[in-house]
Amino acid sequence: MALTTNILDQTNGKPAANVLVELYLLMENSLQKELIHVSYTNEEGRTDEVLLTNEKIEVGEYELLFYIGDYFKEMKLETNGSTFLNMIPVRFGINDREANYHVRFDVSTGGYQVYLGD
Repeated sequence: MALTTNILDQTNGKPAANVLVELYLLMENSLQKELIHVSYTNEEGRTDEVLLTNEKIEVGEYELLFYIGDYFKEMKLETNGSTFLNMIPVRFGINDREANYHVRFDVSTGGYQVYLGD
């Protein structure tokens, strides 16, 4: 099993590079979470390493936190000195330790779409 992600910048039509991505394991009540991985996207909008492998995966709920506001500020795409989207959390469940999960994240300055990709 592996958990991976990539980000496509729909505003500029290219992968979103140098975006901070944090991965959390949610505790049973979903009110507390444990940080388990931190990385940045590369020039292809992907993290250089797999976020989770089957040695570390647990069945449960997870959260990816994308720091997209910093990316848009760097790209000079904020409006009036601020961005509409800043940190975007994506919560999802993993119920099969042997499966591959790829979280696709398409984002623009005004919205985003997340889906399970190949």
